[in-house]
Amino acid sequence: MTAPVLEARGLSKRFPIGRPGLLARRPGPLLHAVDRVSFAIGAGETVGLVGESGCGKTTLTRILARLIDPTEGEIRFGGEDIAAVPAGRFSRHPARAAIQMVFQDAEGSINPRFTALDAIAAPLRRLKGLRGAALEAEVARAADRCGLPRALLSRFPHQLSGGQKARVGIARAIATEPKLLILDEPTSALDVSVQVVILALLAELKASLGMSYLFVSHDLNVVRLICDRVLVMYLGQIVEEGPAEAVFRAPLHPYTRALADSIAIPGERRAGQKLRLSGDPKSPIDPDPKACRFHGRCPRGRELCAKAPPPEVIAAPGRRALCHQPLTEAA
Repeated sequence: MTAPVLEARGLSKRFPIGRPGLLARRPGPLLHAVDRVSFAIGAGETVGLVGESGCGKTTLTRILARLIDPTEGEIRFGGEDIAAVPAGRFSRHPARAAIQMVFQDAEGSINPRFTALDAIAAPLRRLKGLRGAALEAEVARAADRCGLPRALLSRFPHQLSGGQKARVGIARAIATEPKLLILDEPTSALDVSVQVVILALLAELKASLGMSYLFVSHDLNVVRLICDRVLVMYLGQIVEEGPAEAVFRAPLHPYTRALADSIAIPGERRAGQKLRLSGDPKSPIDPDPKACRFHGRCPRGRELCAKAPPPEVIAAPGRRALCHQPLTEAA
């Protein structure tokens, strides 16, 4: 991996659930959405983040984009721990323009009272201080880069197609020429034909602007195709990390194995099969710190898995997993 653009160190996010009783002297239960997550994203690298719904992916992306504060941990960016800057004040921080986000719901993330031009112009006004002709020129430049016809810039979101709204969201994110673009399922709400076009656009923008991507997706085929490395998340923890092709071809963690087996491969019988795991995920509310989070669903689970947290297994540089019973024979 190249020198990191961003490095997360021990990030955790815990949300209080309800309120403790009036006579209680200890805090109430906590939902552990993100738990001691550490990883890095290199310059010009695309890192995929995968896992089932509710595993903490969206919470992690919002921490990294500094939309919410972590409970603990560091985010090293440009030689500074930007996690120390409260989310409410980060909009005025110089790094705000360098870390941008494309949201899953393209329509919901655009103010319905804004035209496409207004939406793209907003970060340029706020973060770059542009006005007048200079602002209009940068908006047009971002629209051109995203293949958005200038004739559409005067339209409101309800007057645009799904693909056009996706392009507006991407143009808004890249208008400030960020170093890191966080993409939270940017194509999940689009038709397959439109998805292909948007993914090609993202590849072109990455090559021309030299950005790094954190790409969150449920589509493992897309992740395998476009990502250099992949992070596999389960109940708030990164349970496996490594080069995308290696992770899907020879997983170390049993959960990753189950994900890889569910990938739809044209022409094979297993195409599109559901995730084959017994039982339901454990609750993220006050999880047992002495047990593996995957215990109870894991086909390789042993008595030790319920009594001790899984160790970090390093199979090769940049290739690691959290597991008592890693699939070493596959690796």
